Amino acid sequence: MGVRVIKLPDVGEGVAEAELVEWHVEVGQSVLEDQLLAAVMTDKATVEIPSPVAGTVVALGGEVGGVLAVGAELVRLEVAGEGDQEVAAAPREAAKAEPVAAAPMPSPAPVQTPAPKHVEPNVPSPPVARPSLGPPRPPSEKPIASPAVRRRAREAGVDLRQVRGSGPAGRISHDDLDAFLRGGPQTATARARVANTQVETVKVIGLRRRIAQAMAESKRRIAHFSYVEEVDVTTLEELRSALNAQNRQDRPRLTLMPFLMQALVRAIADFPEMNAHYDDEAETIERYGGVHIGIATQTPSGLMVPVVRHCEAHGLWDFASELSRLAEAAREGRATRAELTGSTITITSLGALGGIVSTPVINRPQVAIIGVNKEVVRPVWQGGQFVPRTMMNLSSSFDHRVIDGYVAARFIQRIKGLLEAPATLFIEE
Repeated sequence: MGVRVIKLPDVGEGVAEAELVEWHVEVGQSVLEDQLLAAVMTDKATVEIPSPVAGTVVALGGEVGGVLAVGAELVRLEVAGEGDQEVAAAPREAAKAEPVAAAPMPSPAPVQTPAPKHVEPNVPSPPVARPSLGPPRPPSEKPIASPAVRRRAREAGVDLRQVRGSGPAGRISHDDLDAFLRGGPQTATARARVANTQVETVKVIGLRRRIAQAMAESKRRIAHFSYVEEVDVTTLEELRSALNAQNRQDRPRLTLMPFLMQALVRAIADFPEMNAHYDDEAETIERYGGVHIGIATQTPSGLMVPVVRHCEAHGLWDFASELSRLAEAAREGRATRAELTGSTITITSLGALGGIVSTPVINRPQVAIIGVNKEVVRPVWQGGQFVPRTMMNLSSSFDHRVIDGYVAARFIQRIKGLLEAPATLFIEE
């Protein structure tokens, strides 16, 4: 017997280190060749590291949440034959999450992962006992599954050791988990109602940690102020419905978002200071001619902001097509670094969950973010009487270091005027 050291491989051009986001093995576990050892995250992608040889895990090179340099020891294996060799594993992209079915929404809002069945407060949530699709794994053997599958199982209270995987080396896929979940209903009412004193400690790692750091830095450096304005989108919704009714089959359906993007482009022509980056260290402002709109999108891995580039050169159906493509790529983990960087202003929307008012955090180093709240039909005093109108709030935040409140209000009023008279969006100026 000998010892084989598996090193962290080169996981991308220009990448010198990676964050360890998940172990697929533990000390004492036997692994097969090509069985997954760990998942690591760089600023470009999440990568899974397979074992180049079969053996038994002797030591792990770090803890989840730690940062390893390329070439550092990842796993130490006891192997048959001669050992004392150091090899780099061959990385591969993490398995992509299964597409999540989107609920109908008035705008291309972020699609949430379907929520697990509701468990009432104060009811303990032990792993669900359902009929297994195969023999359970020994307690010491850790199931092989992607981070997304593990998260879904954890939320549903499923012990993955009871789920048979259909992939290589017994890897559990979303389909395997879905089949197991259909095997038997969870009977929460059958459990005794007792006080739940359990406290779960969840380490903030991976994309969630990067989001936390970015949001904290934005709030620490930027002097945020928010401005809220209501918009009557009744006429816009009538126009949108009419365009969709006569739309060609080769064109996507229009949502509210393409109209808002068109209005944003028109408003930026009058207020170029909004389409800018502020370098607070050099104390310089870079105003961009091209309008590159970031669209905040919720994904199974966390919040991402894919970018629709050069919006000043495109129209409604171009926006609709690109929004659909980018949102799908982000949710499935296929979005490239180029598609997730370079925005000059951001739109964020929670769609049907949009609430009445929000105070969005600016995507630093940008100076403005436009927040979309939900549409509500309510009575509005008009022409001496109350009439039903479709109303929607825009909740926007600005960097008060470089954007004055008066300018921000005029900017939003310009967008409001364009949305309330949507025909003006098609008039060449």
